[in-house]
Amino acid sequence: QVQVVESGGGLVQAGGSLRLSCAASGSVFSGNAMAWYRQAPGKQRELVARITSSGSTNYADSKKGRFTISRDNAKNTVYLQMNSLKPEDTAVYYCAALGKYRTYWGQGTQVTVSS
Repeated sequence: QVQVVESGGGLVQAGGSLRLSCAASGSVFSGNAMAWYRQAPGKQRELVARITSSGSTNYADSKKGRFTISRDNAKNTVYLQMNSLKPEDTAVYYCAALGKYRTYWGQGTQVTVSS
């Protein structure tokens, strides 16, 4: 059974930090790129950051310098470290395993940044 499970969301004050984790089944984690997306109320889902199986990363422009994506291949887990959070970072954050033929999504974790 394929599983992609996020954790680590919550309520944080502006300027604070959070680290999101995403544990995935080995069948979808190994050899695939992983990514974090987010969706704010009334807005489209957008890419936050992406990491290949070998560790190469890319970020949406607005996230560079504040967010860091990483992965632990031994634990089938990908992380998103978020620093200097802003109220506009409030959203549901989704983890995605970018398979060759399809994308596997987690259920999302809510991040709320208060001003």
